[in-house]
Amino acid sequence: MNKGIAYALLGAALFGASTPIAKLLVGEIGPLMLAGLLYAGSGLGLGSWLLLRRWIRPVPGRPRLAATDYKWLAGAIASGGVVGPVLLMLALSLTSASTVSLLLNLEGVFTALLAWFVFRENFDRRVMLGMLAIVCGGLVLSWPTGGISTSLPALAVAGACLCWAIDNNLTRKISAGDPVQISGIKGLAAGAVNLCASAALGATRPALDSVLAAAVVGFFGYGVSLALFVVALRLLGTARTGAYFATAPFIGAAMSFALLGEAPDALFWLAAVLIAAGVALHLFERHRHLHLHEALAHAHSHTHDEHHRHEHDFAWDGTEPHSHPHAHVPMSHSHEHYPDIHHRHGH
Repeated sequence: MNKGIAYALLGAALFGASTPIAKLLVGEIGPLMLAGLLYAGSGLGLGSWLLLRRWIRPVPGRPRLAATDYKWLAGAIASGGVVGPVLLMLALSLTSASTVSLLLNLEGVFTALLAWFVFRENFDRRVMLGMLAIVCGGLVLSWPTGGISTSLPALAVAGACLCWAIDNNLTRKISAGDPVQISGIKGLAAGAVNLCASAALGATRPALDSVLAAAVVGFFGYGVSLALFVVALRLLGTARTGAYFATAPFIGAAMSFALLGEAPDALFWLAAVLIAAGVALHLFERHRHLHLHEALAHAHSHTHDEHHRHEHDFAWDGTEPHSHPHAHVPMSHSHEHYPDIHHRHGH
């Protein structure tokens, strides 16, 4: 199994678990301020880890963001770090956490649609059927008897998912960079914007214990989760990563039942089966054909596999994986692959 799948699933579990816990904090902290605290906790935690990492295990040649990368990062922060979380917190303040958790599957759908039709990422029949199953699951869940239908909470969740879908596709552009750095910058910027906006609107200052709880939830559910997501984007491409991340709602819904005393109904289980089937179709995808690698130069963490047979212009001690700027020469071969950073070719 591609290790990117494991990164995506672990990131999904952390993010899914954060949703019902955030629901517990909504009554104590306003939606805008809570969004700011979640991202601030993410940014501060990852920033602290960056400093600690440099002190404990300094590694020369770690990939850095290029000057042209910051426009993609700024767009990702605005859509996914500022607007998306506020819409999610609004929805959590108006409806049940389990319903919100499953509607978050729309993020994977919107992510895939943008990846396929705007950013031209390849897909096949199995991948499309998987996404169709996820869409059907979301439609079943939002049936009027489910209590959300086309109400304001549903629209707020859908809007948040669209924002994160834009964020995901823009982040893929810079996924070869350091995932901790990328996620830390996004967290600090989004947290600062949301907290300043909350203060400007006269929000009440929450209790210290609530602030610390939100920061911890943000570090794991937004920060660590996002760093894992960035690595998965690098290894799997945007649409596939979004599909695996669609397991997050199952984690969130399960925790909602345990923590908040909410009970599932028949529509919930039908939606769960459809969504699980969609994810399974992605898990068993196999994509293999003769393809051409064009010349490419970049920097990222790698081992010397069939795509990285290059020389070094520095004294290398044999440690793998390692990171440094390197060039790929044109080559043609056939093997199973995903639309990762080395396989963004046409079909």
